[in-house]
Amino acid sequence: MVPFALGYIDLLQKKHSIRANFPVIGRLRWIMEALRPEIYQYFIESDTDGTPISRLDRTIVYERAKNEADSMPFGTQNDVYKEGYEWMPHSIQPKHFDSVNQNPRILIGNKDCTQPYSASILNISAMSFGALSSAAVEALNGGAKLGGFAHNTGEGGIASYHLKHGGDIIWQIGTGYFSARDMNGNFSVELFRKNAHLPQVKMIEIKLSQGAKPGHGGILPAKKNTREIAEIRHVKPFTTVYSPPYHSAFNTPKELVTFIRLLRNESGGKPVGFKLCIGKKSEFIAICKAMIEMDTYPDFITVDGGEGGTGAAPQEFSNYVGVPFLDALAFVENILTGFNIRKHIKLIGSGKIITGFSIVRAMALGADAVNSARGMMLALGCIQSLECNSNTCPTGVATHNRQLVAGLNIGDKKVRVANFHRETVRAYAELIGAAGLDHGDQITRDLINQRVSLYGSRTYEELFPSLEPGSLLNGKIPEKYLADVTKADVNKW
Repeated sequence: MVPFALGYIDLLQKKHSIRANFPVIGRLRWIMEALRPEIYQYFIESDTDGTPISRLDRTIVYERAKNEADSMPFGTQNDVYKEGYEWMPHSIQPKHFDSVNQNPRILIGNKDCTQPYSASILNISAMSFGALSSAAVEALNGGAKLGGFAHNTGEGGIASYHLKHGGDIIWQIGTGYFSARDMNGNFSVELFRKNAHLPQVKMIEIKLSQGAKPGHGGILPAKKNTREIAEIRHVKPFTTVYSPPYHSAFNTPKELVTFIRLLRNESGGKPVGFKLCIGKKSEFIAICKAMIEMDTYPDFITVDGGEGGTGAAPQEFSNYVGVPFLDALAFVENILTGFNIRKHIKLIGSGKIITGFSIVRAMALGADAVNSARGMMLALGCIQSLECNSNTCPTGVATHNRQLVAGLNIGDKKVRVANFHRETVRAYAELIGAAGLDHGDQITRDLINQRVSLYGSRTYEELFPSLEPGSLLNGKIPEKYLADVTKADVNKW
């Protein structure tokens, strides 16, 4: 009787032509569509072609998080003659692993900073409570505490789950000013000062844009905007929250630099920086000109890639907007060096950091440290089901469904996060030792090679030529930068 009832319903409905033309059987299409991601991931994709993170890279995260052997048999599965394949040369006289610092750190804080922060070279990238579950945020912060690294709050504000385990916090402030706004959405100095002085808050990061949706503003789907989250953010619960696409606290490059100065003063001298996905290059150059004119510099800049990350975003923005990570990082490093202000600012790379090699690669293009979002999610147990924006994440990482969140064991997962961090940094140390280097400061762009054809390769130095210090100040501006340097105006974007 059930098939006849379904067939009758299908014939009468007018919304779906497939069901009307093929009653009952037509429903199979929806079943197969629902199962397609799982079928593809478990039965069709190879170890190297899964996206956005391949099975090979997912496996290495799982193994390191669980403290299992992360070696592989029978040689690489990568096609080493495929265009885009990358590698680094080793030295005939490598450094012994024990002689290389296995827990390298950098000091973030320039001449105007009175509370500099000693940061690990690998930290947790920006992911808000709201995008992630309470258990996921707790586990990440617990892992940061165990491993001695930092946890970026994301733009969703500071929740109790960021503070429960005492891990170091990088407080990100986006265009919505969550945890630092009045009820009208305007930046509040009083609320900022209150949260910035929390002992767990070690640095403050202004989010200008992010790779998932540059120029768009953050999105919190209504399903994830619970009463608790709404209270933290000072917004109406169970509504989709769109952060404004731009900041209201400043309108020009000079005003941004003034805002940086304000936050540093009101935080008691803690490091203040900003995160951005590079778009119009003249706008970043204008910020650098404003820094020089005002003799005020951010303590750090986080560079994101236009290829996107963990945030929910319109497809067009993730796929087609913003400069990709490697190009962006090389550009920022070059501009800071060309204006001779690199010495004031630490660079943090944030773009698909999964392995020790991806850390080395980012450092070759100028990064002093890196942040990982998707790597840390995988360490929590994420299986890349691609349901981050639907509130149905089966692992409890990116959902607020209580039954699903209950499956995420905070005590176990925080250890896995710490394990992943430790083993990935150790792998990085082994790599630079194999190259005959003592520390990351010795990494240069000619360390990384990229295949550009079947029989040819180029170093990063050839693909992304470096600038001489001060070259943008002495009139020797390379042709590729001339138009943007000329256009950059400190008084407008």
